[in-house]
Amino acid sequence: MSPFASTPAAPYYAVIFSSLRTPGDAGYGEMAERMAELAAGQPGYLGVESCRGADGFGITVSYWRSLDDIAAWKAHAEHLEAQRLGHQQWYSGFELRIARVEQARSKPAR
Repeated sequence: MSPFASTPAAPYYAVIFSSLRTPGDAGYGEMAERMAELAAGQPGYLGVESCRGADGFGITVSYWRSLDDIAAWKAHAEHLEAQRLGHQQWYSGFELRIARVEQARSKPAR
C-alpha cells in the first residue's frame, strides 16, 4: 500500500492538522485507528497522509471533495469525542488549516 493518498484531479480540499502529542498513549492509538476507519467511510473523503516524529510532533493531511464534507466530518459525534479528548489529554498544542488544492503533481514511488 502506498503512503501517498490517491486523490482526484484538482480542485479538492486538504485539512492539515499539525500537533504535538503529550507523553504516553492514554487510548490515543486506538482512537486514531477508529478515526481513520470512520473518516474513510464519510462522504467526500479522498484519503490521508500522516507522520509523527520521535519528539511527538506530527502532521496529518486529510483530503476532501468539499468544504461541506469537511464540516460534516468535524461535526460527526465520534469525531467530536476524539476532538474533546485531544484538547484534554492527547495534544499539548495543535494547528488546523484548511486549504483548497488548485494543482497537484506527482512522481510514482518505486
